[in-house]
Amino acid sequence: MKRTIVAMPGDGIGKVVLPEAIRVLEAAGFEAEYVNGDIGWDFWCDEGNPLPQRTVDLLAEHRIGLFGAITSKPKDKAAAELKPELRDKGFVYYSPIVTMRQHFDLDICTRPCQTFPNNPLNFIRKSADGGFEEPLVDVVIFRQNTQGLYAGVEWTNPPENVRAALASHPRFKAFLDVPGEDLAVSTRIFTREYCRRIVTAAFEYAAKHGYKSVTVCEKPNVIRETSGMMEAEAAEVAKRFPDIQLWSTNIDAQMMWLTKNPEDYGVIVAGNMFGDIVSDGFAGLVGGLGFACSANVGKDVAVFEPTHGSAPKYETLEPSIVNPIAMVLSACMMLDHIGETEKAARIRTAISSVIAEGSVRTYDMMKLPGGPKVIEQGAATTQQVTDAIIAKL
Repeated sequence: MKRTIVAMPGDGIGKVVLPEAIRVLEAAGFEAEYVNGDIGWDFWCDEGNPLPQRTVDLLAEHRIGLFGAITSKPKDKAAAELKPELRDKGFVYYSPIVTMRQHFDLDICTRPCQTFPNNPLNFIRKSADGGFEEPLVDVVIFRQNTQGLYAGVEWTNPPENVRAALASHPRFKAFLDVPGEDLAVSTRIFTREYCRRIVTAAFEYAAKHGYKSVTVCEKPNVIRETSGMMEAEAAEVAKRFPDIQLWSTNIDAQMMWLTKNPEDYGVIVAGNMFGDIVSDGFAGLVGGLGFACSANVGKDVAVFEPTHGSAPKYETLEPSIVNPIAMVLSACMMLDHIGETEKAARIRTAISSVIAEGSVRTYDMMKLPGGPKVIEQGAATTQQVTDAIIAKL
């Protein structure tokens, strides 16, 4: 029986790379029906909702989504771009992907950052003898996806009951005389259940795939309550996995160490903000956002997406020059999730072969500034990269 996949191109280059991923899936023999899901900036501007209910209904029905990219803007700019008849009607812009994660409780975010041999963008460092070495990076970040600073519990000019609650904390004394309109508050909320869920997912993944360590990357020496809860739950979960070492790093130190000894790390687990930061850091060691894929998984629904943005200036270039590999790798994560592991492995092998041969490279892999002239400088088009992957399949 064919699966039905909700395909959500979104904005900008999402509309370019998602069809390329579907081409690769079909070439690998994956049979599915793809239904379009409306999401993104156009729907905010025209309807006041970047994640229309019809798309929510499609995801609830079919439970698997492939997502491209979105454009997000600060709330003032977002309000200014609404259709005139929608302005001052109470519409407030929220990121549709964050809303989607929270609505469907997609609390487990997985972001692999793994080296492809002969990728010219791979991290190298100077060796003691004056030469250079290229450490193998094989890190998988587990990011708590629905709580923390991204939970959206925040105010500018907080109401009196909120201010009163904050004032009950002795550390708020320094802010008591700040006028409301000059005060902005964003909360960082962790719950024990969801700390336990993300840490358990990290340890289970490490055990299944042979990683020797799980590192909690937080800041418990300063953010004592929330980071402390994550560390406490990790210590409890670790007791069930005696063959896997539990490490702890502070996010600031981790960002230094990831360019010092990235090969030492295996699975990393963190809250929403720190997971976002450290996953982008490690992605930079394996080629950047053109290679950064991710999964957002809940109990019932899962959505797979590259972590790059919408890059709208590249959407209308003809031919397209953007790197489709992150989107294709995200589709591979979807295949793994639904049990099509053999097809996922074949696609990853094909990608690895194309990169290793080095004859087909997008502008970012050639370290060129983006623009229409990169094609005449030898850069491959988006479609040529897809064609090369399909040829290897």
